[in-house]
Amino acid sequence: MSALAPRLRSALQEVADPARAPAMQAYMKSAMPYLGVPTPARRAVCRDLFKGLEFASTAEWQAEVLAIWRGAEFREERYCAIELAGIRQARAFQHMDALAMYEEMIVTGAWWDYVDPIAGQNLLAILRADPAPMKQAMLEWAQGEDMWKRRSAILCQLLAKRETDLDLLYAAIAPSMASKEFFLRKAIGWALRQYARIDPAEVIRYVAAHDSELSPLSKREALKHIA
Repeated sequence: MSALAPRLRSALQEVADPARAPAMQAYMKSAMPYLGVPTPARRAVCRDLFKGLEFASTAEWQAEVLAIWRGAEFREERYCAIELAGIRQARAFQHMDALAMYEEMIVTGAWWDYVDPIAGQNLLAILRADPAPMKQAMLEWAQGEDMWKRRSAILCQLLAKRETDLDLLYAAIAPSMASKEFFLRKAIGWALRQYARIDPAEVIRYVAAHDSELSPLSKREALKHIA
């Protein structure tokens, strides 16, 4: 039984503004209720609560993250689970044996506010630590049936900048290029737009080469900041 989860809930309740909760829940179209904790206050709670933590093993760290995630009754608790997954003390644990935990969080979370930070930060950390097996895993996710795993595969290099593996990026995009799913079309455009900050000419070339395959939304997003 985690001792951290109840302490976290108590700390969040102390800074919550219940009057804000209904609007937050409506904006996120969330079945899970909110406490009404603003983002800066939530981050401060996490910073104070997590700063002294040390984990003896990856299993201990994963157990704490999943205890908060699975036991959450309010959406802010799951945001905190994501923050715990990415804290400095967990850097050594960002390897392939953490992927199953992130997969659970992505599949059960199944919405962009959970999926995007996990994909953009945690999955990238694993890709950097274990590039060959993680690349294979992302290629499999990109071709799978779960939309949020597909989105994650597309977005896992958002912050990679010049380290971006273009073969992986394009291979992750290809299976979803014809999809009518908004969240996949948006992800494709977002990933390309991010890489355009590094090599706009390459993104222009790619979009032109796939003009008839990419959705108007994906193309618009990809070229958004290119003069």
